[in-house]
Amino acid sequence: MSQVLHTPPHTTAPAEDDLATVATRHGLSVSGARPSLSEYVRQLWARRHFISAFATAKLTAQYSEAKLGQVWQVATPLLNAAVYYFIFGILMGTSRGVADYIPFLVTGVFIWTFTQNSIMSGTRAISGNLGLVRALHFPRAALPVSFALQQLQQLLFSMVALLAILLCFGMTPTMSWVLAVPVLLLQFVFNAGVSMIMARMGAKTPDIAQLMPFLLRTWMYVSGVMWSIDKTLNHSHMPHVLKVLLQSNPAAVYIDLMRFALIDSFKAHQLPHHVWAYALGWALLAGVGGFIYFWKAEETYGRG
Repeated sequence: MSQVLHTPPHTTAPAEDDLATVATRHGLSVSGARPSLSEYVRQLWARRHFISAFATAKLTAQYSEAKLGQVWQVATPLLNAAVYYFIFGILMGTSRGVADYIPFLVTGVFIWTFTQNSIMSGTRAISGNLGLVRALHFPRAALPVSFALQQLQQLLFSMVALLAILLCFGMTPTMSWVLAVPVLLLQFVFNAGVSMIMARMGAKTPDIAQLMPFLLRTWMYVSGVMWSIDKTLNHSHMPHVLKVLLQSNPAAVYIDLMRFALIDSFKAHQLPHHVWAYALGWALLAGVGGFIYFWKAEETYGRG
């Protein structure tokens, strides 16, 4: 008696190209795939209310556990300004020859703090919110932009204290104060762009967040926050290239433009040539370049 063994017919798995064809035929797409740049902008604009609400919520929660609450939004930069005044203004004598040094210093500290905090929070925008990134589908650029908006809101609170200080030191409101609005808008675009650059870098290498305080502190010291770039350059023999680099430094540009707008004794001749072109150029370079740089890695955020 013979026994016949029947082997099942050999089947092959469908080719990858066939699967792609089937998916395309049924309107399927890759989950989390990067949209086109124009579509990405449209999606981001559609979520503008979420960006605003998220920024406001983060700002409200920032000092929720402190007894003084939101008072720290103003107290923190003021305390920093007091420390810098003692160290640099009194001990190191950088206040000599600088008219209205306290308004000069406080303006520099407040405007620098806006840039510093925007970049620091942007660096952790993805790596510090992985739960949100992995749970919900939305344009990831909403996170660094919302953190930059949060810092702008905080600066606007601080501006109330800044204006009070200006009035106490004899500054009177003039039409030049209106220039503060375009300065802040350009600085916000610049800050948001750099935040997006750092958010992408921080998402891939979280250790960058530990390095940033040292880099930002160095940047602050060369940005004329506590000392006058114009006064120093007029009495130094440093190379011309170094002078141009100091004057075109984006942080220094926005700080000096704000001083020019708010402080009567800070005159136009203390600004570098083509300062508004510098301000606009840095905003466009960082804003547009940072946005595209961040968008190119959109489908990688939250993975791995």
